[in-house]
Amino acid sequence: MDIVIKLSQFLLSLSLLIILHELGHFIPAKLFKTRVEKFYLFFDVKYSLLKKKIGETEYGIGWLPLGGYVKISGMIDESMDKEQMALPPQPWEFRSKPAWQRLIIMLGGVTVNFILAFIIYIGMAFAYGDTYVANADLKDGVLVENPVMLKAGFKTGDKLISIDNKKVENFDSDLNMNIIMAKNILIERDGKQQTITMPTDFVDQLSKTEKGLLVNIRSPFAIKGIPAESANTALKPKDLIVSVNGQQTKYYDQVKTILENNKGKTLSAVVLRDLKQTPVTIKVDNNGKLGVIAGGVDMESLEKLGYYKISTKEYSFFESIPVGLTKGKDQLIGYGKQLKMIFNPETKAYKQVGGFAAIFNIFPSSWSWEVFWSITALLSIMLGVMNLLPIPALDGGHVMFLLYEIISGRKPSDKFLENAQMVGFVLLIALLLFANGNDIYKAIMK
Repeated sequence: MDIVIKLSQFLLSLSLLIILHELGHFIPAKLFKTRVEKFYLFFDVKYSLLKKKIGETEYGIGWLPLGGYVKISGMIDESMDKEQMALPPQPWEFRSKPAWQRLIIMLGGVTVNFILAFIIYIGMAFAYGDTYVANADLKDGVLVENPVMLKAGFKTGDKLISIDNKKVENFDSDLNMNIIMAKNILIERDGKQQTITMPTDFVDQLSKTEKGLLVNIRSPFAIKGIPAESANTALKPKDLIVSVNGQQTKYYDQVKTILENNKGKTLSAVVLRDLKQTPVTIKVDNNGKLGVIAGGVDMESLEKLGYYKISTKEYSFFESIPVGLTKGKDQLIGYGKQLKMIFNPETKAYKQVGGFAAIFNIFPSSWSWEVFWSITALLSIMLGVMNLLPIPALDGGHVMFLLYEIISGRKPSDKFLENAQMVGFVLLIALLLFANGNDIYKAIMK
């Protein structure tokens, strides 16, 4: 059932983005009286799953879910319709339109992608607001367990002060991504501030470890379950260990350290049970474990226990507009930084370029509209930016040649554009194979 939910979200998001992107080309084409021969969701190689002709346009759904397209008359595109291009130009064809109109048609898809992302972020700000823990409330610092973070010089208990000279105001969903993209992070440890310079190949190092948060909120050692074979039957589900061997243990990591230092011993402890402190005796095995199932504590419970104050900021419709625009701008800048890292061989981030499997795995196995729209907005930005790359066969390639024509006053020949289209198509196939090959390699090496 989990895979069905993931697949449903993946296909719905992909379909929405493709249809709206192609609609961005379709609408200005029709406004400029340019004939659109086909409008397809997915590719109809050899045959289509569904099609219907309305007016001069055939609308359909292809069987190959690698994208979609609109076929515009008189345009050198992936269809490579040389027979049509050999005929004299017609008034309704793309090639007969002024350069500025052709430019608007080509920019329509990415424009819709960016507008869609900003609209989604505005809608999310209005519908869900912002939920966070103020960084100032993390008085005992953050939890750091990721080996790459530890190797870089971070420790549990560090307080994050700023990332690339930008003050860390809140602990929220964006914090871990900001750390990945960072060059320098200012922390406070034992009352003293120090700057940690992030490794150039940080992303590559992360790829070789188990996935998980780089930093997290510190929470108590909570008992989720007691296996029948456990020696610690004095413990009960929902117990919180607040003291071990006379030492206060507010956090899970503190309990873990004491257990590792007392392997094979029997220790006194105090647990919080039904909001009352209850003394118990615990037995530590030779591996420094209790033989119990530890579980997380949800944020609402942490707030009730006095660990943190959870802040939720709600916005009116008009207040949500600047908030959503700022969110969209930050995501756009962040994705630009990611691309810069990918094209920098020193970072080795190119190894993490993923294809359709990587996108599929972004979606959760349980349905959440908030997460769905958040991912869809990010994918819309990614689609817009990728399509703007100046590669022939992408929108950016067409835009590049149109800008040359507008500036120079000379239109590239159809033969040149056909050859450029073929080169671009080969490059795209190579990128597609590389990205999806990375997915296959990672799946095999798991």
